[in-house]
Amino acid sequence: MPQAQLADVVIHFETAGEGAPLLLLPGALGTGRSDFSDQIDWFGQHYRVIAPDLRGYGQSRPPKRDFPLGFYPRDAEEMYQLMSGLGFARFAVMGWSDGANVGTLMALQHPESVTQLVVWGGNSFLSAEELHVFQSIRSLSTWSSRAIEPLAEVYGDELQSLWDKYVKGLEDLYASGGDIYRSRLGDIRCPTLILHGEIDPIVPSMHPEILRREIVGSEYFGFPEGKHNIHKRYAELFNQLVLSFLKRTKVD
Repeated sequence: MPQAQLADVVIHFETAGEGAPLLLLPGALGTGRSDFSDQIDWFGQHYRVIAPDLRGYGQSRPPKRDFPLGFYPRDAEEMYQLMSGLGFARFAVMGWSDGANVGTLMALQHPESVTQLVVWGGNSFLSAEELHVFQSIRSLSTWSSRAIEPLAEVYGDELQSLWDKYVKGLEDLYASGGDIYRSRLGDIRCPTLILHGEIDPIVPSMHPEILRREIVGSEYFGFPEGKHNIHKRYAELFNQLVLSFLKRTKVD
């Protein structure tokens, strides 16, 4: 797996294809491959795909993952450094769940570099309702085997403690006010596609509705029977929708 040295962490990443760069950002605990097995090679037919394991996740260990206040902006800055270090001054971003938060912050922190933004399963702020959902699934005993197995292959016996740290990080974020980028959405200027599983048990529909309302010119597509992992359950339709958007809104 290719890797890149940043200031204090080596970031490992999957790559495929040639052409304009497309960054795929995985969700919490996920890796480029575990979260985007249906996207990396498919989009590699059209783009130079970069799908990293973020700091402390997957192969990008050490260091052990931590969740201080500001871990989302930190991840966004490191992903910008990754792409810049690989020679990409401008690139499109796709982000799922936590990756949607990181990608949106990249568009805010480096608007000169993010040409297009595709997000699903993210949240611009953390509500009490959402925090309760995460607290209710704090124990891995509440997870399905299908959800646990790919992560257990990566983290082994450390999975429960890592997830505990993540939920504690969310509790700290909520205690600090819960804002991730809600107050800055109006500053996003790149073409943006918002997708949403409309029965997502983790991210309520108010979040994509806020994005639609506050990101000028944004586009939306909803999956009426979709949950959190629409890019997996509806991979073919999802990929075609995203490709169409990227081609149609291409910035020279």
